[in-house]
Amino acid sequence: MERRKDGAPFHHSRYDNHSGNRRNAEEPFELPSAAETAEEKQIVAALKRCGRNGVPIRALMREARIQNETLYSAAIRRLEEAGQVSIDKDQWVHLSPRTGVEATLVSLSENFGFARPKIGNEDFFVPGSGLNGAFVGDEVLLTDLRKADKGPSGRVKRILSRGKESVTGTVHIDETGAHVTPDGAIRYDFEISPIHLHGAKDGDKVLLQPKCDGRGEWRTAEVKTVFGSGDRARVCADAIIERCGIPTEFPEAVLREAAAIGNLPVTQEDIDCRLDLRDEPVFTIDSADAKDLDDAISVLKTEDGYSLGVHIADVSHYVKAGSAIDREAFQRGTSVYFADRVIPMLPENLSNGVCSLNAGADKLTFSALIDFDSEGNILDFLFRKTVIHSKVRGVYAEVNEILAGTASKELLRKYEPVMESLTAAKELADVLERNGQRRGELDLSSDETTFVLDKNGVCVDLLPRTTGQAEALIEQMMVSANICAAKAALQAEIPFLYRIHERPSADRVIELTELLDRLGIPCGELKKGTPTAADFSAVLERVKDGPRGSLVNQRILRTMEKARYADKELGHFGLALPEYSHFTSPIRRYPDTSIHRILSDLVTGVDKKIIAKRYRVFAGESAAESSKNEIRAVTGERAAEDCYTAEYMKSHLGERHVGIISGVTPRGIFVKLKNNAEGFVSLNDFENADFEFDGEITHHDLRTGRVLMMGEEIGIIVAGADVATGRIDFVPQEP
Repeated sequence: MERRKDGAPFHHSRYDNHSGNRRNAEEPFELPSAAETAEEKQIVAALKRCGRNGVPIRALMREARIQNETLYSAAIRRLEEAGQVSIDKDQWVHLSPRTGVEATLVSLSENFGFARPKIGNEDFFVPGSGLNGAFVGDEVLLTDLRKADKGPSGRVKRILSRGKESVTGTVHIDETGAHVTPDGAIRYDFEISPIHLHGAKDGDKVLLQPKCDGRGEWRTAEVKTVFGSGDRARVCADAIIERCGIPTEFPEAVLREAAAIGNLPVTQEDIDCRLDLRDEPVFTIDSADAKDLDDAISVLKTEDGYSLGVHIADVSHYVKAGSAIDREAFQRGTSVYFADRVIPMLPENLSNGVCSLNAGADKLTFSALIDFDSEGNILDFLFRKTVIHSKVRGVYAEVNEILAGTASKELLRKYEPVMESLTAAKELADVLERNGQRRGELDLSSDETTFVLDKNGVCVDLLPRTTGQAEALIEQMMVSANICAAKAALQAEIPFLYRIHERPSADRVIELTELLDRLGIPCGELKKGTPTAADFSAVLERVKDGPRGSLVNQRILRTMEKARYADKELGHFGLALPEYSHFTSPIRRYPDTSIHRILSDLVTGVDKKIIAKRYRVFAGESAAESSKNEIRAVTGERAAEDCYTAEYMKSHLGERHVGIISGVTPRGIFVKLKNNAEGFVSLNDFENADFEFDGEITHHDLRTGRVLMMGEEIGIIVAGADVATGRIDFVPQEP
C-alpha cells in the first residue's frame, strides 16, 4: 500500500444532503434529514424535464408527483430562498442558471472561509458576510468573484448540496462553560449548553451535531456520541474513523454472501478450466503478522533470461460484479491501516481466508506470466487464470537473513523447496532495479513509522520503518506485473484503470529550486526547460548521504503531484514509466479488483466491443471513487499516526534531543527527531532574541547573530504533547 507522507489535503467535514439555506426562526436549527429534501429533489427533476420555459406553480406540483401541498409549498420556498429556482410575476417557476464558480467549502473560521473550485487549484477567500449559511464540506456556487494580490475571493450565492461527513472534536469545560474544539478544517470552538453535553466530560473526544442560527452562523453544537478520553490515541482513532466516514461494519447482506463464499473449496472443475501451476516453486513473502496474502511469485532462470510468474488472488472470481460484497468494496475502496487495527475492504473470511494465498493449500489465482531477457527487458507477457499451491509462507525478515547470508540451518531448510526460485528472483530484481535507476526512477523515502503498542493499546515506542532486500525484491516483481497489465489494456484498446502520476507543475518546481538555491544545493537540472524524473533523481543522489538528505527528499516529495487512478493513461512520472496500473492487490484495493474483472473478460475471450460497452462508464467511476477513497484512507491514517506519536511523546516530557529543522514559519520552527516525531518551537521560547524571518527558510537573531535555518540541527526539550490534536511542542536547549 502506498503510504507516503506527501502532504495529502486535510479532511473536509460534511453533513447530510440538503438544498435549503436560511430560515427565519430565531432558534438554532439542525440540518434536515435526507427525507425532508425529497420534495426539493422531485421539483428540481421536474423542472429539468420540462425545459427552460418553466412550469406554472400549480402544475409543477403535479409534474413533481407531490401530493402534500404543505410539503410542496415549503420545498418551493426553500429552493427560492436558496436561489435554485425563481418565480415570475405570472407564478411560473424556473430553474435558476448556475452562473458562477462551483466549489466546496474546505475551511471555516469565525469570520471567513475558503472554498476550493472544482476546476483550478487556487482556493477562494469567502468573507463571513458572504458565507450565506454555508458549512465546511458544502458544495456552493460562488459569485461576485474578485482577484487580488492575496488571491481570488467570492461570495456564496447558494448552497448546491450539504456535505455528508461527520464533525468530531474535544470537549473543554471551565468556569465559563463548555465548548468543543473541532478536528479538521473548522478553526474555532463551538459553544455547548449543559443539556447538550449528554455526559461528555472535560477532555473527551465526541461526535458533534453543529447548529445554525437564524443569521446563518454556526456557533453552537450538540454532542451526539462520546468516544472517551482524548488522552488515548486509540480513542482518538475511533473519532478519526467516524470523522473521515470510513465504514467499519459490514451490512448483513455482505456478511451472508461472504459466509457462503468463504466455504467454497477449490474443485476439480475449477482446476480443469485453469492453467495448473501447483507444481511450480511458488511462494509468498510478506510481513510476519500479515493475514491477507494476495500475491505470490515464482521465478525460473532461462537460456534467454528469466521467466517470472506473479500470482494474484483471484478476488473477482469470488466477488461478482453488482453483488452486495462488490457494492460495499466499491464504497470502501481500500483497506485502512491503523497502529492498532486494520479495517478491511473485504470481510475477513475472504481477505484472510478463501482469497488469501496461504501456503499448503490450492488457491485460485490470476497470473501475470512474464519473460525477460538477461538485461531485464520484457520479451513477452501473458495473463492467465491459474491455480497454485504455495510451497512456503515467506517472511520479509527471514528472507532478508537468507539474502544477507546470515540465515540459520533451520531457516534454510524452511525455504529449501523454493531456494532456486528465490535466488533467481533476487537476480532478476537486481537487474530491474538497475534499469529503474537508469531511466531515472525516483527513490523517495517517506519517513514511515512503526508504532509499538503495549497490551492496553498505548504507544510505547516509535521505530522508523526500514525495508531490506526482500521488500525491494517483491516491489520489483509487482511493478513488472503492473506494467504488463497497463500494456495489455493499451494493446487491446479496452476501457481500463491506470495508476497515473503526472509531472509536477512549473510553479512548484520553481519554488523547489528557489529553496535548494537558498540551501546551497546545486539543482541546475531542474532549471532547464521541463525537468525529467532523472533530473530530480540527480538532486537526490547529490544529497542522500548529507545532513539535508531527508529534508530535500521530503521537499521533492511535496513538489510532486499526487498519484491517482484514471481511465486514461498519462504515465507515471515517479517511476519514469509511460504506462502503469495496479493489478497486484485486489484483496485490499478496489481498483485492482476492477482491473481483474476487465482483464478476466479479455483473457476468457469476451468480444472487445462487449468489453468496451460493459466497462466504459465503470472504469471512470471506479477510478474516481477509488482515488477519493484512497485520500480518505490516507487522511485518516496520518491523523491517527499523529495522535499515536503525541501519545508516545507525552510520556517523554522533559527529555533532551537533537533534531533537524524541518520547517520554518513566521511564528517559529518545526523540528523532526530521529524517531520521526515532529514538534513546534515557538520563537517566544528563545530567550533575549529578536528574530527576523526571511520569508522562506531562515530566522536570523539580530541580537546574537544566531541563525535558525531549515535543514540545520538544533537541540530541543520535549515540552508538551496533546494526544487529541496530535500536536507536539518543543522548547530550545539554550546554548
